Amino acid sequence: MFSARHCVRSSLRIATQLHSRHERPTFCALRRLKTSSSSSNEALESPSLDNAPKDYSPKINQLVNDIASLTLLEVSDLNELLKKTLNIKDMGMMSMDAMPVALPSSQALEEEAAPVKKEKTHFTVKLTELKAAEKVKLIKEVKNCIPGLNLVQAKKLVESLPQEIKANVSKDEAGKLKAVLEAAGGTVVLE
Repeated sequence: MFSARHCVRSSLRIATQLHSRHERPTFCALRRLKTSSSSSNEALESPSLDNAPKDYSPKINQLVNDIASLTLLEVSDLNELLKKTLNIKDMGMMSMDAMPVALPSSQALEEEAAPVKKEKTHFTVKLTELKAAEKVKLIKEVKNCIPGLNLVQAKKLVESLPQEIKANVSKDEAGKLKAVLEAAGGTVVLE
């Protein structure tokens, strides 16, 4: 897995190579990155739960603007170079000609005629209400259920109900989460 610093360094290197035709020194962005005060052990900032717009650094804004101004051929070259640099494997798409085609049988026609109710296999766990007396216990359980969430974020989440706790989880995991959160004093809905 690549660190955030490695990814930023790679992106800046590519951007400086692409824009070297504007007579900018290619080492400038890398030198700024190396002399920045962030350490490689510094934890990434977790996203806020306030739905407030995020402020991006000028470097990121400049990189986005540079990439947005590229032509289609330059984007293709950038894509290829990023795949090589980050060791991303190319995933081919299956064409319609290569897909197996099954002829409808009489049994398949009978199954289509009888409507079959599909059982839902993935759920969204949503916390809708809480018991005020057990608020602290519920905040701690929400913190344990969502990886990377600190107590302040968990408190904000619990105080701004209804909130989605986890999405696209299996039936078993959704049942376990529901039991844990309801035991801690919350009302949970599975969607």
